[in-house]
Formats: sequence, C-alpha cells, structure tokens
Amino acid sequence: MRVVIVTESFPPDVNGVAHCALQTARHLVDRGHLPLVVAPAPAPGSGPDTDAPCPVVRIPSLPLPGYPQVRVALPSRRLAAALVAHRPDVVHLASPFVLGVRGMAAAARLGIPAVAVYQTDLAGYARTYMGAGEAAAWRRIRSVHGAADRTLAPSSAAQSDLEEHGVPRVRLWPRGVDTARFRPQHRDEALRRELAPNGELIVGYVGRLAPEKHVELLSGVCGLAGVRVVVVGDGPSQPHLTEALPGAVFLGRRTGGELARIFASLDLFVHTGPFETFCQTVQEAMASGVPVVAPAAGGPLDLVEHGRTGLLVPPRDAAAVQEAVRALAADPARRAAYGATARATVEGRTWAAVGDQLIAHYDDVLADRKTAVAA
Repeated sequence: MRVVIVTESFPPDVNGVAHCALQTARHLVDRGHLPLVVAPAPAPGSGPDTDAPCPVVRIPSLPLPGYPQVRVALPSRRLAAALVAHRPDVVHLASPFVLGVRGMAAAARLGIPAVAVYQTDLAGYARTYMGAGEAAAWRRIRSVHGAADRTLAPSSAAQSDLEEHGVPRVRLWPRGVDTARFRPQHRDEALRRELAPNGELIVGYVGRLAPEKHVELLSGVCGLAGVRVVVVGDGPSQPHLTEALPGAVFLGRRTGGELARIFASLDLFVHTGPFETFCQTVQEAMASGVPVVAPAAGGPLDLVEHGRTGLLVPPRDAAAVQEAVRALAADPARRAAYGATARATVEGRTWAAVGDQLIAHYDDVLADRKTAVAA
C-alpha cells in the first residue's frame, strides 16, 4: 500500500503529533508498505531527516508567533506535487489544521481516500489562549474532518466529543507505547540521588510547558514535606513556572533512553492538563511501572483506572492534586501495587499492535470507496 502522511509536525519536533507520525511511518515500512511524509520544515539548522524511516518532503514554514517551538507550513505547491508523484492509495492526515487542510483538499481533487487523525483539542486551546472562540474551533473541526472518509479519535472521550459536535464517520484508534524503551528496569538509583539527594519522594511531570497544560497546579505538591517535584520539558510557560513551583527541578527537554531512565526513576507521575485527547506521557509512565495522578477528563479516562493504576482527580483542582500526591506518598505499598498493575495494563499496547489496527482502518476505507464507486 502506498501512503502519504501529511502531518502538522514531525521530528526533530518533540510532541505527540510528531511522535505518532514517526511511529506510523516506521510501522508501515516494517509491514512492507510505502509511506511518504509531508511536514513543515523545522527550524533552520535542525539538520537532515536522517532518522526518518521513509522519504520526507518538507514544506517551507514559519514559527508560530509567541510559540516558536511550533512551525506552521506556508502555502506551497510541494504538497500537491508530492501526492501526484507518490500515487498514494490513501492519504493519512495527522492532526489536520493548516497543512492537513491543504492535504485534504489535494486528496479530494485527486480522488484519493483520506483518513484524518484527531489529536489536538482546538476548542480547549481556544478557551485557554483566547477565552473564546470555542464554537469557531468546532466549526473548523467539523469542516476539516467532515471531508475525510474516516476520522480516527484517540480516546473514547475524544470520540464522544467529535460525534456530539456533528463530525461523521468517527472510529476509535488509540496510541501505542514503546514497552521495550519504557520499563521499570530502567530505574536509576544514581539519578534518583542526584534529583533528590535527601531521599525525597520524586513526583514528575513530563510534557510541554504551556498554558493549556496547567503545570502550575503542582505548586501545592512542591509544599509537601519529603517530596521533590521534577519537571521535564520546555515551552513558553517555563519562566513563569520556575517561580510558581519553588524547589522544583527543571530538566528541560529530554528524549530517548535518557527520558526512559527519568520516567522509571520517578515514584509518582502527575499530569495536569485537562485538554488531552490521549496523553502519551501517562502511558509512558505506566509502561515504566509508575503510578499516575491525572485529571478525570479526556484521554486519561481511558488510560488510568482509578484505584488500580493511579488516581483521577477533578480537572484544574490544585488541592485535589496535592491531596492525591499526599495520599500516595504516605502509602508505598499502594504505589507499588498501582505501578505493577499499570505496567501490566499497557504491555499489549505496542506500536505494532495499534499500527496493525491503523492498517485495518485504511483497508476499510479503501473497501468502502470501492463499494461506493461500484454503486
């Protein structure tokens, strides 16, 4: 099968969209398919796409004002030319917003089936950054995803949101996790002594440092005796958070094996963002054998089983986050049980398993298109 993956982000970017697009391309290659990636050009000096498993067509881009880590593709003929040259059986649109919208239009002109992967809660971002615009965001989501042959939602909460707002042909497609990279055996006592030299309980957050993540909710956790907060990631909120989280250790962006060691060396993982359509870092913490505290909203509802793999708390409730951490900090046996169950829960959620599910969605869409043409 020939596939063009049109994605709003791709490595060297570090975010959920980029990671999922990379894993999708890798799995397609592993299964003998022929993918091509079309993505915005990264920041100057990022180097060639040497780690990509397939050819990558880069579209000229500019940094998003106020958030330079995000690049926005400029209008370009390269996208349509790439589709014509690759002759795909299906176009995969990863979190379509700017480049993906153009990819949808090009696929429609060429008569190529399109599968759109919903990954970003635009309505939640509109509330966070503008205080309004939620209705407009949903109009855009309906317009973009309504043109696709199938929309894939990463969680049951996201699927319900899409269906309730009138998006047709929605199916569930979760995300995989690298259970070989993220595992409890990577726990590093030397790293733990470095992060918490007085033997404190280590509570970690991993992700973007941006307003929609509400990392400031960890401020109360910083005040707990015998607890050390460790923050991994970067973003526009970092200067504010260094003041809002006194005593926290900020490690910046970490990837690969180094990130896996950090995850496994935590005692507890806390995610604070209420707008997650999936929340990959929760799944990576679980694969690392670490219990999780997360908001009872969006993707974590599918991932965290309250009272078995972690605790779900009301969204944007700093006191609830603090109390959940306090309760687990005082109960090592409970933390250990939650962590072991968390690891067991995700062991079957490999990228290979969910990648095969994705290929099945492609096959369904192609079969539906053939049936429609025959009729």
